Amino acid sequence: MSKDALAELLALRDKPTRRVIGLMSGTSADGVDAALVEISAAGVGTQVQLVAFDCVPIPSALKRRIWNLPDDQSANLGELNFLLGEAFGQAAIAIADQAGLGIDAIDLIGSHGQTARHQPPGTTQTPYTVQIGEAAVIAEHTGRPVISDFRVADVAAGGHGAPLIPLVDYLLFRQRAPLALLNLGGIANVTVVTPQLDDVFAFDIGPANMALDAVARAQSHGAQAYDPNGQGARRGQVDQALLADLLRHPFFALAPPKSTGREIFGRDFVYPLLDRCVDRLDDLLATLVALTAQTISDAFARAITPVVAVSHCYVSGGGRHNSALMEAIQRTVSGVAISGVDALGCDPDAKEALGFAVLANETLFGHCGNLPRATGARGPRVLGKIALPGGR
Repeated sequence: MSKDALAELLALRDKPTRRVIGLMSGTSADGVDAALVEISAAGVGTQVQLVAFDCVPIPSALKRRIWNLPDDQSANLGELNFLLGEAFGQAAIAIADQAGLGIDAIDLIGSHGQTARHQPPGTTQTPYTVQIGEAAVIAEHTGRPVISDFRVADVAAGGHGAPLIPLVDYLLFRQRAPLALLNLGGIANVTVVTPQLDDVFAFDIGPANMALDAVARAQSHGAQAYDPNGQGARRGQVDQALLADLLRHPFFALAPPKSTGREIFGRDFVYPLLDRCVDRLDDLLATLVALTAQTISDAFARAITPVVAVSHCYVSGGGRHNSALMEAIQRTVSGVAISGVDALGCDPDAKEALGFAVLANETLFGHCGNLPRATGARGPRVLGKIALPGGR
């Protein structure tokens, strides 16, 4: 069956249009984003049409295990890898059913997985990255070929393995260049799209939803996974002294390429703040909103506008729904018009999952998926690993 499955996979390149599901779960671990897209061609000829998108919730018990990942022993991590593979497979089946197609009509699945551990260059003697959500389990549950684990090839080549979506940003939005694309996930990151691929750059900025969500969970004793529409932040007052302390974090002073995640801005970052502001968590939410807005403003002033004359920035990700955060960014970032990526005809919630469908399509054609200027890798690399289904 393996030879037949491989032949079927390679034959997908001859189809004029492929149905591809992109899957991912970000650092906030609020659910599995599933985007079903139709993709024609590859490379600069790529044409993408979003067919269906949904965020399939991750069960609460599984969420808690993800949030506790740094403390998990290897056996627990291995079990979680398979459990998340099942959750991702179920999300793929659900989005195919929602589109009225069924999983058998899907040609390919591209899965980013859930980042369990990310130690990029400069943080450890041997950089590494670990994404879980076992691709072989996804392939077994869906009967479809899966391309996953996109980060590791870039890290093996000396890169950060992040951000990974800049190539997709270039392929889909280069005709509107120059522009900036800001993603407000658990971590805020930005891509600067230019007319020439070699000039595109991107980097992680700092915490966005990750810290805010942790405070909202603590404040509500677990009843709320996030601060709805920034309501808590609106009630609070920015603690200017605390904000000044937070802005001195060494990550913000690093020059790109750079990446970060839960290891730096997760529990070790948030828990001391919860203790410090135990009786005024609304103030902490307001201060963290101000922190995200100020670090984004600083990123533009220090690393973007001196290099590329960007006048428009388009926002995607869950933070797009936090009006307090969006308004703070619009107030703080000067000289740049801020709006949602829906102004470019792209669903702000689906954009990241859609990106991994496109990256899977690039890998199918043997194209490199990383941008060394964004990640710091020694050169372009074909990304991802292939899991082929068995008999059904």
